[in-house]
Formats: sequence, C-alpha cells, structure tokens
Amino acid sequence: MTTLIRLCLEFFKTGLFTVGGGLATLPFLYEISNKTGWFSHADIADMIAISESTPGAIGINMSTYAGYTTAGVIGGILATLSLAAPCVIIILIIARFLQKFQDSKAVQNAFYGLRPASIAMISAAGIHVAKVALVNLDAYERSGNFGDLIIWEAVILGVILFVLQVKFKKLHPIVFIALSALAGIAFHMGGA
Repeated sequence: MTTLIRLCLEFFKTGLFTVGGGLATLPFLYEISNKTGWFSHADIADMIAISESTPGAIGINMSTYAGYTTAGVIGGILATLSLAAPCVIIILIIARFLQKFQDSKAVQNAFYGLRPASIAMISAAGIHVAKVALVNLDAYERSGNFGDLIIWEAVILGVILFVLQVKFKKLHPIVFIALSALAGIAFHMGGA
C-alpha cells in the first residue's frame, strides 16, 4: 500500500509542476527512477517509444506505463489519475476566474517566463534520451575504443528518419514510427 501512495504522490507532483507538455514529464520520470528504482533510465526510453506509438497524450501514456511497471494495473490507473488530477483542478480554478486571469499582467508575464522553461525542460529531456538511445558507455569502458561508444545503428536510423521527415513532411507520423519499429526488429534479429 505504501508504494501505491508514494506512486500517487510522485505523479501528482509531476502533474502539478510539468509545464510544456508530455515530454516535459521526462525530468520528473528520471528523478522518480533515481529516487525509487521502480524503473531504469532504459525503461524510460522504452516508455517514450511506446507512448509515442500509441494514441493519446505522451505524458499520460508514460505515467500509465510507469505506474503499471511499478504496481500493475492498479498502479497504472493511479499514476494516470494522479498525473491528470492537478491539471483538472487548475483548469477548473482558472475557468472559474478566466476573465481576471486573462487580463492580468502578472499572469501574462508568468506565461512569458514559462515558455523558455518548458523549452529547456524538453531539450534537457531530449538530450538525456539521446544519451540513452545513442551512446553505450558500458561497451566503451570495456573496450576503450571510441567506436564502441556510439550505437551506430541507432544514429544511422535517427539520421535517416530525420531526413525522411524533413523531405516527406506530409507523411503521417505513424509511417515513421512503423519504419522505426521495423528497423529495430531488423537490427535486433540481425544482431541476435
């Protein structure tokens, strides 16, 4: 029962302080991972992949995945509700006083400051995910060879997908997700 209560508190705090969308939850997930050991940083990379390839908001999907990983179905439900609760509460309060908030110079200034904060949080999370997905420190430490530091298949796949997304902007994102999944299967089957 203690794990469920702590799960609720951690995800309520995450929902309360996450500004900038779902990827801004990543620093909080890394903090939860470091503090609790419920899931690893590699698990977070898997959460991102699964959350990006399933319908719904990425933050909600990641909280469901993290909660399920930690405490099963009940954990998934509680983590999801706990992450969403602060948003619902705050929106209800703002809706009640919308006109005051809309015209308030202090609120406008606060949002001006929050925009770069959300970009910084998302960028920091992206860099951390890139380190997990593209770098293999264990292999480098074992061999001392710089070539072993980089996960070349992942870098090549990332570059190819980036170029394809820039070139074929009209293609639906699911096409790139499917291509990524197929490439991942091919690389693992070829390396196994």
